[in-house]
Amino acid sequence: MFALSPEELQIIGLSMKVALTATLFSLPPGIAIAYLLSRYSFPGKALLSGLTHLPLILPPVVTGYALLMLFGRSGTLGKLLEPIGIVFAFDWTGAALAAAVMGFPLLVRAVRLSFDMVDPRIEQAAETLGARPVVRFLTITLPLALPGVAAGAVLGFAKALGEFGATITFVASIPGETRTLPLAIYSLLQAPDGAAALLRLVLISVGVSIGALVLSEWGARSVARRVGGMR
Repeated sequence: MFALSPEELQIIGLSMKVALTATLFSLPPGIAIAYLLSRYSFPGKALLSGLTHLPLILPPVVTGYALLMLFGRSGTLGKLLEPIGIVFAFDWTGAALAAAVMGFPLLVRAVRLSFDMVDPRIEQAAETLGARPVVRFLTITLPLALPGVAAGAVLGFAKALGEFGATITFVASIPGETRTLPLAIYSLLQAPDGAAALLRLVLISVGVSIGALVLSEWGARSVARRVGGMR
């Protein structure tokens, strides 16, 4: 019952590839935006925060439709990217893009909270010693916030792994190309003989999600202990 078929292994492998790609490409802009929101006050800060967290509020189907209008083959950006070989519509890269957009708010929120817990006086002390902003960030702020960054990455990965609505709207459910775990589970729900495969994929999804939550909680506690020890 729990032996995975080649098709199921392909689905799991594709899901992992999509989620990992989404997380890796989300991390640099996520860290940058989280740091801006945590440390600086500037015109449009509330707007930036709102846009960052918008995918949490919008129905996923709406987000997927917006991605289709922007990055589809006839979309505003899709028409510009296709001639240089960058295609998102009905491709696994599109599934990764949709997953990244949906997981981005969770990643940014966790990283921002981690930056908030780092005492600014430590950075100010380094500034008085002549450390440049980039040096202060790379040698002081980011290392102190690293467990929180890891927690945000894990949350973003878990959200990307479970993304359904935006993905199916943007890139459909194509076997071997865009059919990730949630899409496969949805397809099996409609198959009369898919109960055993459905149970296997559900158990895998639950296990990965629980593992991600445990790792995220561990990361949050680690950053709290580390920052507390610096005070």
